[in-house]
Amino acid sequence: MTTDATGAGVTEQALASLRGTADPRLRDLLTGLVRHLHDFARETRLTQDEWERAIAFLTATGRACTDTRQEFILLSDVLGLSMLVETLNGDRAAGATESTVLGPFHLTESPVRALGDDIDLVGGGERCVVSGRVRSEDGTPLPGAVVDVWQADHKGYYDVQQPGVQPAGNGRGLFTTDTEGRFWFRTCVPAAYPIPTDGPVGALLRATGRHPYRPAHIHFIAAAGGHRPVTTHIFVAGGDYLDSDAVFAVKESLVEDFTETDDPALAREFGVPNPFRHARLDLVLERTA
Repeated sequence: MTTDATGAGVTEQALASLRGTADPRLRDLLTGLVRHLHDFARETRLTQDEWERAIAFLTATGRACTDTRQEFILLSDVLGLSMLVETLNGDRAAGATESTVLGPFHLTESPVRALGDDIDLVGGGERCVVSGRVRSEDGTPLPGAVVDVWQADHKGYYDVQQPGVQPAGNGRGLFTTDTEGRFWFRTCVPAAYPIPTDGPVGALLRATGRHPYRPAHIHFIAAAGGHRPVTTHIFVAGGDYLDSDAVFAVKESLVEDFTETDDPALAREFGVPNPFRHARLDLVLERTA
């Protein structure tokens, strides 16, 4: 079939080919994708060379993915798409903990830890205790809630980035809250760090003159029966890059003080040297219908 110079006929044919898609949601998604991609090509007058370079970039992105590195998530992160999808789906009850991006370093199985365990298996950096509660939006504590934690070390590296240097599971833990919904663990204060720049995403950042840094933070996923799970962070108050996170994931409500604490009795209770840094937070879950 012939088409005009704008390629409108090609677009109509491509859209028509999707009308028999049995799944209505899949049909809507693919129709929207084709329409926007074709409009983008027309709007920017995409050249053959540019299209081939884009295909090569996406191919390289796929090749950079491993069991411990997800370059496509990283690409989504730096383009703001991850945070946009999170925002579009992140409506929660008033007072519930705000969500943010999962990031590329989450593992499906963090090591199970006992309350109070130290997830910093290497040592170094400022000692820190993180403590809090998981509770429902009405204030009810949630015993038996599961809290998945992962973080970079005091130099800004995750365990999967330094095999042979950090033991597997360093900076990670899967905790279960006590009868009062409480959790606590020992660790080091995490450092700000650059996202991986040795792959296609790093090349993209350099080409656009952007820095690769994320502010210091600790990741959490909290889940409890009858409640909507939340994927979130806490960011270290006063740290660098809070206003220019490379993945656009900082929310004001998630910035927490890691308070310098001089309390020998509390230090003994937590099993850390005095003084130490202490971050306190509640993870508030929204009830499901």
